Amino acid sequence: MEPELIADYQCVTGEGPLWHPQEGRLYWVDIPTGRMFRYDPATGHHEQFYQGDVVGGFTIQDDGALLLFMARGAVKIWRDGQLETVIEEIPEERESRFNDVFADPEGRVFCGTMPTRERGGHLYRLDTDGSLHKLLDGIQVSNGMGLTLDRRQLYYTESGAKKIYLFDYDQATGELSNRRIFKDLSGEEGVPDGMTVDAEGCVWSARWDGSCLVRYSPEGEELQRIFFPAKKVSSVIFGGPDCTDVYVTTAGGNDKATNGPGAGALFRLRLGIRGLPEFPSRVHPPR
Repeated sequence: MEPELIADYQCVTGEGPLWHPQEGRLYWVDIPTGRMFRYDPATGHHEQFYQGDVVGGFTIQDDGALLLFMARGAVKIWRDGQLETVIEEIPEERESRFNDVFADPEGRVFCGTMPTRERGGHLYRLDTDGSLHKLLDGIQVSNGMGLTLDRRQLYYTESGAKKIYLFDYDQATGELSNRRIFKDLSGEEGVPDGMTVDAEGCVWSARWDGSCLVRYSPEGEELQRIFFPAKKVSSVIFGGPDCTDVYVTTAGGNDKATNGPGAGALFRLRLGIRGLPEFPSRVHPPR
């Protein structure tokens, strides 16, 4: 399977691809340069639409706006070029930033932060009323998340530990419990990064410094491995009108000689496998 190159903005850390169902467009971000992009497959047009503070991850709100998770723990709503603040900053995250984020069926958002020199990163849950709850600390780079098909368990990637965990998840409360290992990748090349779950319940995990995307069965058996012309494969999501297009981001576009000719680009795969629509976030600032 040859990945199709969609757009190459030479992203330093191309990340967080997300399909916008209301607009029929694919959004993604370049974290350290503070840029965001979007692609319309109906026309083939792609563009940069945002340049500003660092965005580590984002979700699509139920009204179509973007919920941005930023440096210093800031959370803001982006709508038509205007920003509205949900959280100005998290004092504990002033030297950090958000990384990967995931909206659950109730519209809450699980959002992880990066480690600093002094401490590990955190995983938070941002509830729909704008309240923030710390769930985990000491994390070695918080990353990709997704739910099992029955919505009773949540996958969680800790990149620095090279592990994908599985938690029991309570949809009514958003609580996580009973952490155990789904995949221990410490013996493999590369680091697990962004992930998603398809309509068959299989886990797709991007492999940073591994040049590939890997599909696992719900039991953890490797089913498929797709290679890219980029060393740092960072994240993956399903999109398109019928959720059968697989969009993949890569990083390292500032040094293609080291990271490969496809470093920092957005790719698409058409494998005949159906994904699941992502849940919209429903987080609104207190009035």
